[in-house]
Amino acid sequence: MSNGDSTRSNMKSLKVGLAQIAPVWLDKEQTKEKIILYVQKAGAEECDLVIFGEALLPGYPFWLGFTGGAAFNDDTQKAIHAHYLREAVDINGGDLSSICEAARDNDIAVYLGTIELGTDRGGHSVYCSMVYIDKTGEIKSVHRKLMPTYEERLVWAIGDGHGLVVHDLEGFKVGGLNCWENWMPLARTALYAQGENIHVAIWPGSVRNTHDITPFIAKESRSYSIGVSSLMRKEDIPPHLPHYELLMASVPDVMADGGSCIAAPDGEWVVPPVEGKEALITGTLFHDMVLMERQNFDPVGHYSRPDVTRLVVNKQRQNILTEEG
Repeated sequence: MSNGDSTRSNMKSLKVGLAQIAPVWLDKEQTKEKIILYVQKAGAEECDLVIFGEALLPGYPFWLGFTGGAAFNDDTQKAIHAHYLREAVDINGGDLSSICEAARDNDIAVYLGTIELGTDRGGHSVYCSMVYIDKTGEIKSVHRKLMPTYEERLVWAIGDGHGLVVHDLEGFKVGGLNCWENWMPLARTALYAQGENIHVAIWPGSVRNTHDITPFIAKESRSYSIGVSSLMRKEDIPPHLPHYELLMASVPDVMADGGSCIAAPDGEWVVPPVEGKEALITGTLFHDMVLMERQNFDPVGHYSRPDVTRLVVNKQRQNILTEEG
């Protein structure tokens, strides 16, 4: 269903690029350079949207599971955590300006997984945030992960509904979620109800995360479903990190193996999961495929019962301080 039909030559379409790359782990500036290179590559291939994995900038906290991350008041964990905060992304401070310029210069929209420094919450906690940059280079939304998973809660703060929004892109409506919050049915529904017909799920990596849920979301929403994962290998750990020797002795050779993929609105693969290689993976999406699959099922339209069940979403950015007077 996904490619090769001659009747599609006149259909409204959108080309997407899945940037399955590894970070220069926990190095914000070098990782930004790599991201910009892939924005340029996707632009050269005339993609309308390029997507990067969860927490790619500056990296997922893989150390937690291999170095005793839950140890309380531990000097090693404190040192690595402090480095993580120093390398986190200050969006309000302009840390994404060079990536925004690359998006504008290449006429391409970007979804990027970041570790965001919460400067609106005192500046000492970080959020796993999914940032959308439009083709003009403007940041249009920052979605903070609603509930970090398991050991992630040792380093990431809990997000809110402020970024549960969709964006117009070349006749489509695109939205997305971070990692396991894609398993949260109400979070997905909040995007479906805003007209989403391209669902972007970003992951730190691994086929086990993307293989089942990507076609499931496509079938549930009757939308295109895109899973984008990063890579992470021992060789991606730069030697200047604190406790480098401990990290190299503790982590496996491969921590994330990719698995980026695209499923069509009927759940069939446009691009099956790609494992173990760094690449820009591309696919073309056809708007009529969305319309055809909505004929028999629309989860927030003709196949919904708002008189029986209804969703309430709080989109207010949560903050501890309200200044008056």
